Amino acid sequence: MLRRAFLAGMAALALGASAASAETPKEINFGIISTESTQNLKTQWEPFLADMEKATGIKVNPFYATDYAGVIEAMRFNKVQVAWYGNASAIQAVDRANGEVFAQKIYADGSRGYYSILIANTNSNINSLDDVLKQPGKLKFGNGDPNSTSGFLIPSYYAWAKNNIDIRKHFTTALNSNHEANLMAVATGQVDVATNNTEDFAKFQRAQPDKAKLVREIWRSPMIPADPLVWRTDLDEGAKKKILAFLLAYGQPGPNQAHEKEVLDALGQWGGFLASSNDQLLPVRQVSLFKDRMKIEQDATISDADKKKQIAEIDAKLDELSKKMAEVKTQ
Repeated sequence: MLRRAFLAGMAALALGASAASAETPKEINFGIISTESTQNLKTQWEPFLADMEKATGIKVNPFYATDYAGVIEAMRFNKVQVAWYGNASAIQAVDRANGEVFAQKIYADGSRGYYSILIANTNSNINSLDDVLKQPGKLKFGNGDPNSTSGFLIPSYYAWAKNNIDIRKHFTTALNSNHEANLMAVATGQVDVATNNTEDFAKFQRAQPDKAKLVREIWRSPMIPADPLVWRTDLDEGAKKKILAFLLAYGQPGPNQAHEKEVLDALGQWGGFLASSNDQLLPVRQVSLFKDRMKIEQDATISDADKKKQIAEIDAKLDELSKKMAEVKTQ
């Protein structure tokens, strides 16, 4: 009963917000995924959001949640209108929360991507992924948030699925946490190996150099597209234009460039933003489908007929994705 009442209330809020979306909003809520502690995120993000508010004339309220799903659900019910996501969580926002990718961050060196990594303590005998694969039933694992691209999806496919590893059986424990917590868990020896990414590891090295010396990278993925920014498709067009214009100009030559570069550096050595679209999610969608395909192939509880049917459905989706990616490359 309480759950039905809660969902009804959230739906009512969403309908009310949708009805008002025809007018430029006086304020918006900006969602920030939980890659580390809320206090750290506030320190990094609030100067940027203050600049956005000043430039657009729209009050910008930060929205934090304890996990990625909290931001996705908030966008679904129009409690969040714009958000910073990873690619995997952006897929959920696009598919389930009326979201649309409209911009992508870039790094200070001009690169448009980053890497998922596995990390271990420098005092351990773990120096490579192969060292992890050779120790079934002996190691503790720090996994990422289930909606994280670099902390969960990418290593699930490239490190585990492609090596026929079921993490529930391979490790003595497998705990989900954010990037910052996984770095600390490896540094303090609470887990033997954990997922992370090159951006958050670099931030950790700057913020806690002594602890960072206890952590080493043992595996690196192919490049992941840099994080997207997503807005609700029903956000007022005038607000969209103001927000996008602010992002594309931020950190670029002008009277405020020095200040803006400091803010971007605190966010993770960012260099600014480029316009983007849902097309940037296509490679990550492909990895997700490949992972699902391998899981079905290895599932002995599924009948041959059902397995053949499910794999055929995934192959059809993969074929559509391949065609779409080829079209995007030629544009």
